Amino acid sequence: MSPHIFLVAVEESGDLLGGALIAALKAATDGGVRVSGVGGAQMAAQGLASLYPLGDLAIIGFASIPARLPSIVRRIRETADAVIAARPDVLVIIDSPDFTHRVARRVRARAPHIPIVDYVCPSVWAWRPGRAKAMRAYTDRVLALLPFEPEALHRLEGPPGTYVGHPLLEQLGVLRPNPTEATRRLADPPLLLVLPGSRSGELRRMAAIFGAAVGEVAKRAGPLEVVVPAVPGLAAAVRSAVAAWPVPARVVTDRTEKQAAFRHARAALTKSGTSTLELALAGIPMVAAYKVSLLEEAVARAMIKLSTVILANLVLGEEVVPEFLQRDATAGRLAAALLPLLADSPERRRQTAAFARLDGIMGLGQGAPSARAAAAVLELCRGR
Repeated sequence: MSPHIFLVAVEESGDLLGGALIAALKAATDGGVRVSGVGGAQMAAQGLASLYPLGDLAIIGFASIPARLPSIVRRIRETADAVIAARPDVLVIIDSPDFTHRVARRVRARAPHIPIVDYVCPSVWAWRPGRAKAMRAYTDRVLALLPFEPEALHRLEGPPGTYVGHPLLEQLGVLRPNPTEATRRLADPPLLLVLPGSRSGELRRMAAIFGAAVGEVAKRAGPLEVVVPAVPGLAAAVRSAVAAWPVPARVVTDRTEKQAAFRHARAALTKSGTSTLELALAGIPMVAAYKVSLLEEAVARAMIKLSTVILANLVLGEEVVPEFLQRDATAGRLAAALLPLLADSPERRRQTAAFARLDGIMGLGQGAPSARAAAAVLELCRGR
């Protein structure tokens, strides 16, 4: 019989992973797989009929949870009930642990025979390490996107982890320049990528500071071509924010336009997060910054025990990308760190040399991450 996989993804990033995973599952089984669950547009394009629209389910920041708790709890209950009624061969929860892990706990308590795969390792290596051991009660396998995560899970007595690779590895062909495009990186005016964030809270905190920093850079370095990628749902807010910047900026929402900007960019100013790894894999030197609310800062300082929060630095194992957090994230400091990256400077050369090591560190050439994830899921199906 065809394997039945139930998938749960409640944020755009999880939906992208879920869509690629379903496509890989279909390819590995010649279309002989059934899928159901919760997802967005990418998963729907692969044939999944979501139990409900994702809407505003994304849980962003500690402070945003209480006001939305009743609706979140209701959706958690509905999702767990649907999993148990469907009796799938495997449940795959994708990222968003505040939501998906609560679903997994309910399913394990009431239907312990259903194997559960967690696609995307929670950041137990950064904060709340005790979560790793707790996950063993309701997670049979973790599919890790970062190469150091399986060892971290083992050290923290968590469930077994398998490194399948980051989905960005499947996009290198559109993120890296060909020889002609590489010349644009060195041409004037330099193209500067600015990524203030893909969530409204990030945009609210970062946009004005980033705009002021770009203005300072332009005063000292001369004309710039500034490109600001934006997710479609936030495009109007991004355009409104950059309209107040002292330097004109082009907002792009189309994926191909964003990818072209990555291939042409000489440097970038970005918020911390996955974007730092995306830029590093594209070979673009950068400066990273981040601001959160005072409540979130207090929690983070008490719980996060890392010397850097920049994903590219964590994967590289060294602090290559300069980071400016909270009160250190000022326009003057960001501009001073950005300026050397526009020239053939030691700072620029250090970053590009480090980024060149990422292919080996991340296992490029060992198979598409989505295919490796699909193989791990199907292995659990066979084990049943």
